[in-house]
Amino acid sequence: MAERPPPTPDTIAAIATPPGRGGIGVIRVSGKKLPEFARGLRKSGPENPPARQAVLTGFYDAEGRCIDTGLLLYFPAPRSFTGEDVLEMHVHGGPVVLQMLLERCIELGARLAEPGEFTRRAYLNGKIDLAQAEAVIDLIDAATVAAARSAVRSLQGDFSREIQALLEQLTELRALLEATLDFPEEEIDFLSSDKALEHLEAIQEKLGHIFERARQGRRLQSGLCVVIAGRPNVGKSSLINRLAGDEIAIVTPAAGTTRDALHASMNVEGIPLHIIDTAGLRETGDEIEKIGIARAWKEIGQADVILLLIDAQNGLDAADSALAERFPKETPRLIIHNKIDLSNHPAGRRENGNNVEIFLSAKHGNGIDLLRRELLAIAGGVPEEDAFIARARHLEALEETFRHITAAREEWPRSELAAEELRLAQQALGRITGEFSADDLLGEIFGRFCIGK
Repeated sequence: MAERPPPTPDTIAAIATPPGRGGIGVIRVSGKKLPEFARGLRKSGPENPPARQAVLTGFYDAEGRCIDTGLLLYFPAPRSFTGEDVLEMHVHGGPVVLQMLLERCIELGARLAEPGEFTRRAYLNGKIDLAQAEAVIDLIDAATVAAARSAVRSLQGDFSREIQALLEQLTELRALLEATLDFPEEEIDFLSSDKALEHLEAIQEKLGHIFERARQGRRLQSGLCVVIAGRPNVGKSSLINRLAGDEIAIVTPAAGTTRDALHASMNVEGIPLHIIDTAGLRETGDEIEKIGIARAWKEIGQADVILLLIDAQNGLDAADSALAERFPKETPRLIIHNKIDLSNHPAGRRENGNNVEIFLSAKHGNGIDLLRRELLAIAGGVPEEDAFIARARHLEALEETFRHITAAREEWPRSELAAEELRLAQQALGRITGEFSADDLLGEIFGRFCIGK
């Protein structure tokens, strides 16, 4: 098991509130001997600020001029977010005031914090594990209520506790299995019976359940990238306007109006949907339109779902089928028959071979609910209440753990090979909470945070 690297001993400071003007702005400082640091900011008051109490005070520059008056809060180590001494200064939220106070903190010996460094120190000081640290930014970035609630569960340690329980079970099983290798003359009833294999199967089943909850949480965090594609003048812009509930795209009878990708966001039952309208796909001599079409194909290549929009009056013809042949084979697609108001076709859904087809009118809204339900089904349905916000690396680690446990079952008669597979499974699982991690992984994770968090 890898030990966490020691935190750096220097003092860091940063503005912890978003850029811009506001009623309140917060400066956060973390390090050692911060009561002395606080005295450098103040002219009067107690020798040491009281712990975890808001104190109204003035903050002064090196010449004794008042920068602002606000609240000072002191959180002594280890009962703070980072596990170090922490000071927070709540002042008026003007950019100039905050910058002046931050510069005074740097004059007193602090350095500007790196992105995510406060949360990184919390991890290094054992206040949170790696999965909880990632949940901090997931909560900040949550786009839906369901995503926020799932992030809170991960931040409170629900996900980590599930992983830790599996790690303990794997440790117990490894210890018993390796004991039979180290002491073959001893009889260990647990491993000489079917109970050991049953125990391994129970771990595998539990792992599958956790993976499904994490997969749903991943979808809550990232959502679905839905690209609307098709030939010109089939109603792509009308459809994105209908889905977004706003006139974000220009709609005219002229073909080729859309020259660039247009983006809109919405959510269906808590799942974020990122809708992209693209230029009509056709052969053209217009250089600007060619650039738009090239960008459309780029978006299609990165999509989670492709909506092939066609005119319901004409149906799926050879030209539409030729476009569909160029779509990535592994990407789910729906065939959307638009303009049913002109073809007198009822709104509906049908399965045609491997294709799901939706009949709707983007102009009038008929059949739009069918499309939303189909997108929700592709996303995995309504997320369970106990879903965990998860990162791609979490799912990769869970999949790798599952592969090693499956291999351990297959190698069970050969104890040495089974023991090695269990060791690899435990190592993969431990990467989620940071029990097995590398410095480059930590840098990648915390580098995505904002400064001051």
